[in-house]
Amino acid sequence: MKKSKFIQSTIILMIGGMVTKVLGMLIRIITSRTIGKTGMGIYSLLSPTFMLLITFAQLGFPVAISKLVAEDTKNNKKLVLGLIPISLFLNACILILLFNIAPFLSTYLLHEERCTYAIICMGFVLPFISISSILRGYFFGKERVLPHVVSNIVEDVVRMFILILFLPLFLKRSVEAAVCFLVFSNLFSELASIFIFLSLLPKKGILLSDFKPNHKNLKSIFSLSIPLTGSRLIGNIGYFLEPVILTSVLTLVGYSNSYIVDEYGIINGFVLPIVLLPSFFTGAISQALLPVISKSYSKGDKKYARFKVKQAIFLSLTIGILFTIFLECYPNALLHFMYHTTEGSTYLRVLAPFCLLHYIQAPISSSLQAIGKAKISMKATGIGTTSRIISLMLFSFLKIGLWPIVIANIISMLCTTSYEVKKLRQCLK
Repeated sequence: MKKSKFIQSTIILMIGGMVTKVLGMLIRIITSRTIGKTGMGIYSLLSPTFMLLITFAQLGFPVAISKLVAEDTKNNKKLVLGLIPISLFLNACILILLFNIAPFLSTYLLHEERCTYAIICMGFVLPFISISSILRGYFFGKERVLPHVVSNIVEDVVRMFILILFLPLFLKRSVEAAVCFLVFSNLFSELASIFIFLSLLPKKGILLSDFKPNHKNLKSIFSLSIPLTGSRLIGNIGYFLEPVILTSVLTLVGYSNSYIVDEYGIINGFVLPIVLLPSFFTGAISQALLPVISKSYSKGDKKYARFKVKQAIFLSLTIGILFTIFLECYPNALLHFMYHTTEGSTYLRVLAPFCLLHYIQAPISSSLQAIGKAKISMKATGIGTTSRIISLMLFSFLKIGLWPIVIANIISMLCTTSYEVKKLRQCLK
């Protein structure tokens, strides 16, 4: 029964992931063709900042909720609802902070003043992302993956239609306004997701007092969420520093700002989304894996946990290898089909084989979190991020264009994945 439940969840998540990935590709195609290379370059510069802010806003709550709900030792209703006021307060503080530091971030760190208002827009989107992720964590803990799939599809459909209708109107005003709307469009899609989750939550017995934070519940949540946040924070700080280091060093060695923005947009806007396409499969596998590993490990059944980890890695590698072969054979065709350009095909061919490490990293990290070893993931992320930043800085001085990003990503994947594999094997002996 456990086996069929895991496989069923994985299949549903894969099918849902495939649909949302197609929708995501359509959104990216619409966006890139509407706002162009420069607009995508500006948005790509903003993405690391957005990811860092999401990490602060979520504070590791979704995975902590998922694990605690899966263990089923507490009042799940109070556990989830009592966390919402804490999350909203945290997001309000972040919004106030962004109003004050957005000009500094855009001018002195990103070296692109057109990012200022888009950074402020992020602050309005974050509360909706946080609430949606908390509710998502509850359903994952219950091993109910259908709400997650339905919400993702609705989310992408809403965002796609909003962008089709309004993005061209904002672009007429300026590229800056279009990028701001691109960020702000996430608010509407996340709101749609929240409505889906709320409609599927059990309504019986929900009282106003359930939203009052419980000290014991919060202690359990924070004991899990802080190490998770530390891990993601380290990774996102490294990701945040990427455009800061690149723009600073490459400008210093003689590259123009327009070249940096355009080429950065090619790598982050065109190349990485394609090379990471299998992540919706590996993400589905890791999401279905977390509650299964958490239950079996808490019962002392390490043998079953090892079997599920091996199964997840095998599936991830199989999918990854097939996709890598396709990328190596037809990079130009895929780029032209998706973005009406062949720029970035060389980056694509070099990155593709090494991304096999990235594909297996998701189920490995998820397994470590499930067995309560989030600190190992945090250390692995620290090792990978440190190697990435050092590599990025050193190779940027060699005047090899934007290749330092590609090289730094490869080195980071090698360091992070090899360390996590080694530690997970030791934990499951």
